[in-house]
Amino acid sequence: MRDIRPNSRTAALGSAGALVAATLMATAVAAPTASAAGARSGQDREQRGAAIAAERAAEAGIDWQDCPADWGLEKPIQCGWVSVPLDYARPHGKQIKIAVDRIGNTGTPQERQGALVYNPGGPGGSGMRFPRRVVTKNAIWANAAKAYDFVGFDPRGVGHSAPISCVDPQEFVKAPKADPVPDNEADKLAQIKLAKEYADGCYERSGEMLPYMTTPNTVRDLDVIRAALGEKKLNYLGVSYGTYIGAVYGTLFPGHVRRMVVDSVVNPSREKIWYEANLDQDVAFEGRWKDWQDWVAANDATFHLGTTRAAVQAKWLELRATAKKHPIGGLVGPAELISFFQGAPYYDSSWVPVATAFSKYFAGDTQALVDAAAPDLTDTAGNITSENGNAVYTAVECADAKWPTSWRKWNADNTRLNKDYPFLTWSNAWMNLPCAYWSTKQQKPVEVQTNKGLPGVLIVQSERDAATPYDGAVSLHKRFEGSRLITEKNAGSHGVTGLVNPCINSRVDSYLLTGKLDAEDVTCTPHATPKP
Repeated sequence: MRDIRPNSRTAALGSAGALVAATLMATAVAAPTASAAGARSGQDREQRGAAIAAERAAEAGIDWQDCPADWGLEKPIQCGWVSVPLDYARPHGKQIKIAVDRIGNTGTPQERQGALVYNPGGPGGSGMRFPRRVVTKNAIWANAAKAYDFVGFDPRGVGHSAPISCVDPQEFVKAPKADPVPDNEADKLAQIKLAKEYADGCYERSGEMLPYMTTPNTVRDLDVIRAALGEKKLNYLGVSYGTYIGAVYGTLFPGHVRRMVVDSVVNPSREKIWYEANLDQDVAFEGRWKDWQDWVAANDATFHLGTTRAAVQAKWLELRATAKKHPIGGLVGPAELISFFQGAPYYDSSWVPVATAFSKYFAGDTQALVDAAAPDLTDTAGNITSENGNAVYTAVECADAKWPTSWRKWNADNTRLNKDYPFLTWSNAWMNLPCAYWSTKQQKPVEVQTNKGLPGVLIVQSERDAATPYDGAVSLHKRFEGSRLITEKNAGSHGVTGLVNPCINSRVDSYLLTGKLDAEDVTCTPHATPKP
């Protein structure tokens, strides 16, 4: 599954949900260090191609202009383009343009430490709104903004960067969709048919891009962006899938890293990318779903959904059964409910709005739930974004690694998990099943490890994260020598660095401003629980 935001079917990992020397200089780029464990000759060619592209980008720079009016990025944010090879093994071949934006540091020239580049996750998420944290005076990031230009970008295939598509966007969002939880073999066969059709649609609409929609290529694009910015080394903030971009960047370009913060970590193990990682999510989502139900029950005076977790779950099952028999407002069936309700296990910021719509339904106001969970066919721009995000999610995960092609395995694994972790298991399975029928080559994931030149990396993780379970942070911590892990205990929101928790916020600031890490790993108490 991929990162979602509330009321969005697009799900980093996902569902159907980003650094520089104090003395700045434009620089010719040294050849990057390839993965240490005897990198394949193809990867060697691609790494050499990345060095060529980066040197070219350093010479060209970025022609910064006011952003196009329809991009929703107000002044003084500026936008530009960076050209990268579609295929890094052929650096002089076809080029695609990557959209980037920036806002200058708010401090003095003497305080400036370069550019902080951001990726929010996905695969399929856009980082272009990152500079708006300065425009909107986001207090959490005010200290970092004094020292850094905030830089965002649309990764390859996303948004304005050679966007890909797998199906007509209006068809993609149509509702109600079939219940993800199958009642019988016929339901499973129908979902298999949809998965095959989706994979075929990706090839028909975006076939030229598909072989190159990989995390290592996005990482190489990131290094070209670094060079185009005139930065000798990269300062990077990555959240969710953005942590995997950071992990692979640190492996392939260790000597190009200056500062790196990774928040809510994808398990970078080759064995986990991506089939097993999605199964792990199903277990973690069930745990966080129960956390939210406990909170709803504790606030029964507000929501009137029951005073125990079991009572709240019974209301959920009642709602689900009703929507399956008669979709609410003709649009909201079980699939649409899961898409909306999964916002609560993802983000604490969704606890109140999801519970409120849930409560209003049982108080007789069905429209609130329809407004929250149903698609808006008039929002053509939003629907294009949703479809594009899902296409990129699928393309990257399918291309990054070899997926099981045996339906027997998919069926056995998901049937087993669904018995104890029913909230998300089948929905997640169907979202990923196109990878079993993918038509272009699937790669072998990079072996994430510490290579020469990698500085200390700051890892931040909540203990009960559903989308990127805690073991992922532990795995990356072990792989990146000298890294430090901040654990937010008894918390589970996804994207920790964006929340108010002084124990975490102060350490992120200190690291970005001074480069210093704590002598040991740190455990922080949780951020404030949402109030109804």
